[in-house]
Amino acid sequence: MNNEEPPRRSLSVRARLLSVTGLAVVASLLVWHGQVADFLGFDSPGDKAPVIGGAGAPDTRLPRADGDVPSTPVSTPAVTPKPKPTKPPKKKPKPTKSPSTSDNGAYDEESTEGMSPKLRSRLLKAMAAAKADGATLRINSGRRSAAKQRRLLDEAIVKYGSYKAAVRWVLPPEFSEHVKGRAVDITPAAGAKWLELNGYRYGICRRYDNEPWHFEALTTPGRKCPPREPYALAE
Repeated sequence: MNNEEPPRRSLSVRARLLSVTGLAVVASLLVWHGQVADFLGFDSPGDKAPVIGGAGAPDTRLPRADGDVPSTPVSTPAVTPKPKPTKPPKKKPKPTKSPSTSDNGAYDEESTEGMSPKLRSRLLKAMAAAKADGATLRINSGRRSAAKQRRLLDEAIVKYGSYKAAVRWVLPPEFSEHVKGRAVDITPAAGAKWLELNGYRYGICRRYDNEPWHFEALTTPGRKCPPREPYALAE
């Protein structure tokens, strides 16, 4: 019988066994720890790491020290400006005829057309008052053109036989108040008579003794008319 004891394992073999055993224990603990974390819903370090890349992922990088924030330039679609609507060129207005003259340069003598504002406004008031009194005032001749006045004078010279006799009835254009729009001849005779008696209320007066139809704005409304002249005279 051999009484010798079996040889003991060396220390190095024992140490290696302990190392292997320790690594196995650590690995088991790590696996167990991960399972427990998943079960309890804890975030792993990888969940807390920023997402890099991918469409629509936010850029969580911190600004650089110089203040510039690196970012991907966003291109905006170019907007084409709409053309402004162009207005058609304005046509120059055609010259219009004077409202106070007809095609041959003559005024509408049977209206207040072309009269001075003072005579026109006074005459309209007088005509309204006459109508209320039952009288009729019609305009036989108001504003005249110089050409018409010259023709009337020529006819008067033929009728009365001389220039001197004619101008008592028809003045030359340069002296006529009709040409200036400051005189009016009224018809019928009854209407002219009404205006002779009541015209001063509106500042309108009969001027000549030989022309009971001829009236002018010779006074302030409400004041007495001046004395009449025997006939017209060329100055």
